[in-house]
Amino acid sequence: MWRGAACVGLSSRRATGVTRVHSVASRAPGGNKNALRLMMLLVTAAFFACAFPLSVGWFFGWRLLSGITGGAIMVLVAATVLPHVPASRKGLASGAIFLGIGLGIAGSGTIVPPLLGLGLQATWLGLGGLSLLLTALSWFGWPADLPHAIATHEVVPVEPTPSAVYLLFGQYAFMAAGLVPAMVFLVDYVARGLGAGAHMGARVWVMYGLGAIVGPVSYGFLADRLGARTGIRLVLVVQVIALGLLAFSHTFMALAVLAVIIGSFPPGIVPLALARVHELVPDHHRQQIAWSRATVSFATFQALAGFAYSALFNATGGHHAWLFMIAAGAITVAVLLEHALKWLPSASEPHVCEN
Repeated sequence: MWRGAACVGLSSRRATGVTRVHSVASRAPGGNKNALRLMMLLVTAAFFACAFPLSVGWFFGWRLLSGITGGAIMVLVAATVLPHVPASRKGLASGAIFLGIGLGIAGSGTIVPPLLGLGLQATWLGLGGLSLLLTALSWFGWPADLPHAIATHEVVPVEPTPSAVYLLFGQYAFMAAGLVPAMVFLVDYVARGLGAGAHMGARVWVMYGLGAIVGPVSYGFLADRLGARTGIRLVLVVQVIALGLLAFSHTFMALAVLAVIIGSFPPGIVPLALARVHELVPDHHRQQIAWSRATVSFATFQALAGFAYSALFNATGGHHAWLFMIAAGAITVAVLLEHALKWLPSASEPHVCEN
């Protein structure tokens, strides 16, 4: 219970930190490009530091820093790259950007186990070395920020944030809550819940990783072809069905197919949500702010859901099916929120500001 509360506290601090880091980075010398370089160096330093856990506070601090910088990278990389991409290709480009999340999920199943065979310290050092290599390879690859509009002293109206943006924050939060059970408990469900053993669990996790690789690009393609709003509706309905079936599936073929579908969701929904932000908010600066807030919403609810699911798992004596059904319910709520838009106020009164 203490560990779960600590995770919630860590994530809430991380969510606050992401917003602050993004705000500072937008005003930093060199703009987003240098901010991204700094964030990647900090993540790398956190890996190396965790290899030498001097105390709980030391480990907690470095993992907190890693979470904040990782969340900031998710916000900044889209804000840095997408302004250089034609509007008709932004969805696919977003998918390519967040393909790294899927590769990370898949890579965790191939890189970490051999490293663990060398010891926990060697695992942290190996991850730090890999992070340092990727930082070096990408160092000169970030595009420069586009020039900002010349400031004037004219009084211009500031358009209110559309109600649909706040609706998206809510949907994104329930999506985060819905993806946790499969991400955390899928292997345990196969290995212990179904009694199929660790080997079968690993095979199903490989299929989950395959889905995580395919998800971002395919979901980004959906955003370009169908529009982000329609794409989100379609994906959420498919996820509800897949999670519902997972609770009652026992054969490897069924589990493998469902693992691919469900595995595509965690990294795939990111470019779809980002494309939806771009549909709703036309101004680039306001898009960055909205996207950072969406990321905070996602991170916070993911941590809260992780704590709640863990508590429920213990309370039910390890009943996996309950977790998957509740996850399907959370995604269903995200679907239903789409229909709540007509009951929201259209907008607040516009404000004015000086540039």
